[in-house]
Amino acid sequence: MTTIRLTAAQAMARWLTAQMTPSGEPFIAGCWAIFGHGNVAGIGEALAGVQDVLPTHRGQNEQTMAHAAIAYAKQLGRRRAMMVASSIGPGATNMVTAAALAHVNRLPVLFVPGDVFAGRGPDPVLQQVEDFTDGTVSANDCFRPVSRYFDRITRPEQLLTALPRAMRTMTDPADCGPVTLAFCQDVQAESYDWPESFFAKKVWPFRRPAPDPAEVDNVAGMIRAARQPVIVAGGGVHYAGAADALASFAARFGIPVVESQAGKSALPWDHEWNYGPVGVTGATSANTVAAGADLVIGVGTRFQDFTTGSWALFKNPARRLVSINVAAYDAMKHGAEPLCADALSALDHLTKSLEGHRAPTPEPGLKQAWFASVDPLTDAPDGGNSLPTDQQAIGAVQRASHADTVVMCAAGTMPGELHKLWKAPRPGAYHMEYGYSCMGYEIAGALGIKLAEPDRDVICMLGDGSYMMANSELATAAMMGVAFTIVLTDNRGYGCINRLQIATGGAEFNNLYAHSGMANAPAIDFVAHARALGAEAMKAASIAELEAALATRADRTGPFVIVVDTDPYPSTPHGGHWWDVAVPETSARDEVRAARKAYEDQLKERS
Repeated sequence: MTTIRLTAAQAMARWLTAQMTPSGEPFIAGCWAIFGHGNVAGIGEALAGVQDVLPTHRGQNEQTMAHAAIAYAKQLGRRRAMMVASSIGPGATNMVTAAALAHVNRLPVLFVPGDVFAGRGPDPVLQQVEDFTDGTVSANDCFRPVSRYFDRITRPEQLLTALPRAMRTMTDPADCGPVTLAFCQDVQAESYDWPESFFAKKVWPFRRPAPDPAEVDNVAGMIRAARQPVIVAGGGVHYAGAADALASFAARFGIPVVESQAGKSALPWDHEWNYGPVGVTGATSANTVAAGADLVIGVGTRFQDFTTGSWALFKNPARRLVSINVAAYDAMKHGAEPLCADALSALDHLTKSLEGHRAPTPEPGLKQAWFASVDPLTDAPDGGNSLPTDQQAIGAVQRASHADTVVMCAAGTMPGELHKLWKAPRPGAYHMEYGYSCMGYEIAGALGIKLAEPDRDVICMLGDGSYMMANSELATAAMMGVAFTIVLTDNRGYGCINRLQIATGGAEFNNLYAHSGMANAPAIDFVAHARALGAEAMKAASIAELEAALATRADRTGPFVIVVDTDPYPSTPHGGHWWDVAVPETSARDEVRAARKAYEDQLKERS
């Protein structure tokens, strides 16, 4: 057997460059890394040696550079991924939030945090977390519950099994998610005689599991028997490349489609059978169809509480649930009849089984009534001195968008408003991280989307709260010369949660700066801050100025930030649904007691 002598870190880097997609590209497209004493000597030296085929990008924060990697994988439908490397201690634990985000969203990313010395000679090393009762524990054990596969590399030859397991996890449609290889820092530098065959190029096909014929027959029979079926499109539609198949399926059999946050843009907004966003942040058209449905057919959805209205949306007492999902875990939630398969394969098999079937036509005019109610909210204001609303800011971005625009967000006010109001023209035009709804994903995520699809027009919409949470990758984008647009709506606090606080009877407290008990109300100059990080930036004093600024974005060669002050209180009054947020049983406030009574009434209705 011919062998090659390499350090463990060198072997990992070399092996990753040989793992290919069916289209001939390396599955691991690059590495984000911040070096420290736990990885600079081993992993750092190894990455430097392969930088021509596995480029390394230096981020500013371990969490946000991981967000960029995750957004990259999400935008490409899980067809490629990135590695994220850190030192031990805080560098590693900074990535745990991002790992949770990837885990919730079923997205592939390879985390390689440095770890303590396997040999334990210098214990305790700098930044080591010591468990008083378990000598095998390190800070990296935090990754265990938020990784789909976790391994600690304490000997070089363990990579011979750990690396293939990692790739299998990231490329498997059912198990897909984050992988953590905690890499002991002394082991990174240890040499081993590796079999030359270990580094041969390997193509990892994207499996498309077919459904069980009995499950197809069962679900097809349920669809034929249904009088008011509805399809809930989830993120799995995008990951399976099943958007066109879903559009054809809905049109052929006359079944309305409603979209979760992850599923939005599966069908163009004006497709005849797209009834719009569903659930807590849904359209009246979609929620009306969902409430009356006697058969709810989930396609690639986790049935999150925002999608189901905390399981109070589907009100038909005869309602039955079908879940088409590649993961059995999701296919059998809430007693659903499972069709465990890839979404595209499942739709193809159902199409054959339903030949000649046509569902009854739903109530006419629902979509037209919805747009008639909400379109005026996004119109440009006629003037005056009032602050613009978030809805008007969305309208300005919508008017400036085109077929190649990707609008993206993650947390705060914008996810709910964009879900209701944004008109996505095609799949991939709407990128929302709402599985974990992680503040701070936005700017890094926009960077990742643009790296994934350089020709797309990427517009990130976020509030001042998210900007303050994590803005440092703006400097990375400026240094890399990556151009995307940020529309920063400044409502001077956490406007979304402030509205929720009011809705549950609470006094305005600790959300908007005005109610935070601070001696000095902040007056943050976001334009100056963005410029200091290397971005181009400007303030728009009105919606008209916002539109004028957006018209210049094609000329920018790096990140471009447009700041606009908005009113923190208005939200879209139409659509939506109850969301289970527990209200205190006892309170001195009349408003809380009233909210509790309404909450208990909703609980009774759900049960």
